[in-house]
Amino acid sequence: MPAWPRSDKELPRVEVEVSWVRFSTRNHRTTAEQRREIHAKGRPDLFTADPLGEEAQEAQYRILAGQEGFDSLKDDLKERGQQEPAIITADGILINGNRRTAALRALYEDRHLKAQYVQCLVLPQDATENELVDLEAELQVARDFKQEYSWINEALLIEELFDREGKDYLKVAQRMHRDASGVRSLHEKLQQVHQLVSLSNGARLHIDFNDNESAFDELAKHIKNKPQAEAASVRSAYFLGTLANVQYRKLRNLRRDDAAELVRREVEGDASLRLVLETVEQQTEDPVDDDLIGDLVGPPSTASPLDGVLGLLAQKRPEETIELAGGERVLTRDVLESLNNAITNAAEEAEEQERDQTAVKAPITRVDKAIAELKRVLIALPKARDYPSWDESALTAKLDELEALTREIKELP
Repeated sequence: MPAWPRSDKELPRVEVEVSWVRFSTRNHRTTAEQRREIHAKGRPDLFTADPLGEEAQEAQYRILAGQEGFDSLKDDLKERGQQEPAIITADGILINGNRRTAALRALYEDRHLKAQYVQCLVLPQDATENELVDLEAELQVARDFKQEYSWINEALLIEELFDREGKDYLKVAQRMHRDASGVRSLHEKLQQVHQLVSLSNGARLHIDFNDNESAFDELAKHIKNKPQAEAASVRSAYFLGTLANVQYRKLRNLRRDDAAELVRREVEGDASLRLVLETVEQQTEDPVDDDLIGDLVGPPSTASPLDGVLGLLAQKRPEETIELAGGERVLTRDVLESLNNAITNAAEEAEEQERDQTAVKAPITRVDKAIAELKRVLIALPKARDYPSWDESALTAKLDELEALTREIKELP
């Protein structure tokens, strides 16, 4: 077992019944899904009270069986059988091969008798928790294993290693055989997800944003070195856009210091959304936790004009209703649909403004480039004139052409 960190990498190989081995509830490939299951059942100790018990094991099995590609994995195992051994502790807990074992179990339950046993390599009795996490990180490097990770779960694994390794990205990168910048990028965009999940007060979970990696990636990179006010403005626009399912290619046009103001104007221009704004602003007891928003997006001096709406909608599931100031109730889903249109309009306006700004700056930008090239000519010319093949007349002709173009530009109306 090359990935096993100890010098003795020869591990015994056994064949055990799929019903005997236990799924690892510490499997980082399912961290986000476990959080969803805990939230749904209202059981914080679902996977920790008795991780090897029937309830935790059945919940973990359902998670594994519900992951994307599970049916394809079953078909492959049915056709080709198990190609790589799983890895278990001496107590029979799967450290690697959880999905494959779950697929074999599902096949066996469907009366495919060849799936009754799973081949495993057995780790030493004294294997430590840190060694098991390190082994998972090593195996995650290989493509066959890495495919089983969502970006959220991979980032959560990185976060655990980051905290354990003294918050040193280089050490985590070395552990995972990854580039340090890539490890840092995953960790930083996870921090943005943490903020939105915290702001939702339990209404949203990490796994809800698994399809929004590009948006969180662009957000994290943009606000990294920006002033607090701009970071807060862009973050609130991105968070609202993500909740409203706005295309990230549209959201990228809102990476500017007035992003929140642009969106706010569009919201105020929509009659239905204006009622939501008024509801947030008129309520004497604000449903949004101001202290929480302050902790997440910064002090009052960097508050975004979207914070109230963001706080309200983040704490509502799409199927829930919002009571407006006049007593009318509306579906959060309908509000988010209207918000999608408003944010998209704001993004398109920002894109048009950027095009206009580019058109305004284009002539000066091009002249700057021409000047820079002419400065290089001054440096290169003396050396070029030393060569016998140098053609002074060709240079003179080009300079005459340049002077003519300069006169033409100056004479343009």
